Amino acid sequence: MDSHTAPAQRKGILKIAGGKMSGKDLDEEAIEIKIVNKLKEKGWQVTSAESCTGGMIASRLVNVAGVSDIFMEGYITYSNSAKHKLLGVSKEALDTWGAVSRQVAEQMARGAAEQAGAQAAIAVTGIAGPDGGTPKKPVGLVYIGCFAGGETVVTENYFKGSRLEIRQKTAQTALELLFTCISR
Repeated sequence: MDSHTAPAQRKGILKIAGGKMSGKDLDEEAIEIKIVNKLKEKGWQVTSAESCTGGMIASRLVNVAGVSDIFMEGYITYSNSAKHKLLGVSKEALDTWGAVSRQVAEQMARGAAEQAGAQAAIAVTGIAGPDGGTPKKPVGLVYIGCFAGGETVVTENYFKGSRLEIRQKTAQTALELLFTCISR
């Protein structure tokens, strides 16, 4: 491949073999593979609850062969009503702190795990932009909640970039947090 080939192709996501194009599994170091392997090892299931990423986290997980052993369902809860209806996020939390808050991320993670009957859940809620930010909650603010083994961790993150870049950075950071939480 020449120097103008996309980085993903250079990493082996796609290879050309014998003149035919064929898909290749993710690089063995990909965080998704580590997550799936760790969950299988623990005998746990995982779910996702996504707002600003709109399914990117679930999409990354299902790139891994065998994920159906540990991932049964995920939730895209873009609206406040969906967060309440599908995940049990309290209207009080939504009204008091807003959808983009530590409290809502925690309730999303716990609610997703409970609804799915999973031992682990990753949840994200944030402002991907380019609009919607305020001085107190700027574009790029994302809360990531991770529920694993009965405990919930929430991180506050500030990402820069375009809407797509913020969403991609959120998905990557969420997967890294999930791996850390399930590895304890």
